[in-house]
Amino acid sequence: MPIATVTPQDAARAMAAGATLVDIRDADEHVRENIAGAIHVTLARLAELPKVDGPIIFHCKSGMRTQANAQVLAAAAGATPCQILEGGLDGWRAAGLPTRVDRHQPIEVMRQVQLVAGGLVLLGVMLGFLVAPAFFGLSAFVGAGLMMAGATGWCGMAKLLRLMPWNRRSLSA
Repeated sequence: MPIATVTPQDAARAMAAGATLVDIRDADEHVRENIAGAIHVTLARLAELPKVDGPIIFHCKSGMRTQANAQVLAAAAGATPCQILEGGLDGWRAAGLPTRVDRHQPIEVMRQVQLVAGGLVLLGVMLGFLVAPAFFGLSAFVGAGLMMAGATGWCGMAKLLRLMPWNRRSLSA
């Protein structure tokens, strides 16, 4: 049975009446921007979801992760009624509802992967045309890595970026 969605405005009213908003995004996403009053329990740690009084409303960034994992979320909620925030954090913000933003935190690791991968592909193409065709191999290597990440869910570039000094503080927050 699918979990019903709730509009951001209805979710805000439900929170005021005692519902619990649960942010299932990764830690680096949560520390950069979040909704006041939401508790943070990543999708991978849903077994640690605390028992709450009243209904639960799950959210992610856009609503895609919560929809894709609706059965897992329902199982984690158990007998507690639960819903999914329509549009996730993006929908909340688009509805004009407030979020807490900490611009001192690094951007999300997956956005960093997109920036680095795009830059390396562009660099490989430019060097391939301007210096030597062998540099096209750099673009091919990055493309192969992205294909592997998409197929397996494991991204070596994301693992490396998480170890960078600018990302260490967001993971400890």
